[in-house]
Amino acid sequence: METLDTEKQHASPSLHMIKRGITVGFPIMLGYLPIAVTYGVLAKQAGMTLTELTLMSIMVFAGASQFMGANMIAVGAGALEIIIATFVLNFRHFVMSLSFMNRLRGISLNWKAPLSLGLTDETFAVSALHTKEAKMEKGPLFYTSLFLTAYISWVLGSLLGGVLGDVIPEQLSQSMGIALYAMFIGLLVPSVKKELRVGLIALIAMLVNVICVQFMSTGWAIVIGTVVGGFSGIFLLKGEEQ
Repeated sequence: METLDTEKQHASPSLHMIKRGITVGFPIMLGYLPIAVTYGVLAKQAGMTLTELTLMSIMVFAGASQFMGANMIAVGAGALEIIIATFVLNFRHFVMSLSFMNRLRGISLNWKAPLSLGLTDETFAVSALHTKEAKMEKGPLFYTSLFLTAYISWVLGSLLGGVLGDVIPEQLSQSMGIALYAMFIGLLVPSVKKELRVGLIALIAMLVNVICVQFMSTGWAIVIGTVVGGFSGIFLLKGEEQ
C-alpha cells in the first residue's frame, strides 16, 4: 500500500503538492470565513459598497488592516490617514517576507514574487511548519495552493458579509461592530500574558490616541497613536530576545 502511494506521488508530483497545500490550508479557511463575513458586514455598515469592500479584500488581503480601514472610513478619516495607519500596522509583513523568502532560496523569483503576496499572520505561521516542501519537487505549488485556499475563502467571506449587510436587521448589523474590538483584544491578550510590557505598549498607544483626538481628527489620532505605540515597543522590548 505504501509503495502504491509513493508511485502515485511520483506519477503526479504537481497534483500531490496541490492537494497537500489545500489540506494544510483548510483550517485557515475555516477560521477566515466567519471573520471575513464580519468584516463584510461592518464595511457595508461603514458605507462601503459591495464592490468596494470586495475589492479591498482582493487587493489588500489583510484582516486587521481592513477592519481598521473600515472603522476609519466610518469615522470619516481621509485616504492619507488610512494609508499611513495600515502601513504601520502591516510593517511586520516586511519581516515575515524576509523570513519566508529565506526558506525559498532554491526557488526562482518568478515564484517568490507572487507567493509573497499571499503572506498573512496565519499563512506565514502554517508555512513555517512546512519548510521541507520548499526543497521538494513542485514545492512552490504547495505554498501556492495553501495561500490560494486562504485567499479565496477570505474574498468569498467578505463578499458574503457584504451581501448579508443588506438583508440582516440593522440592530444585529450594528451589534457586530463589537467584533472589531473583540478581534484586536483577542490578538492582544495572549501576547500580554507572555509579556506584560506588550500591554503597556497598547496602553501608551491608547492614551496617545485619547489625547490627540482632542486636538485633531480621529483618523490622525489613530495614526499618531499607532506610530508612538510602535516606537515605544522598540525601547520597552529592547533586548527581550538574545
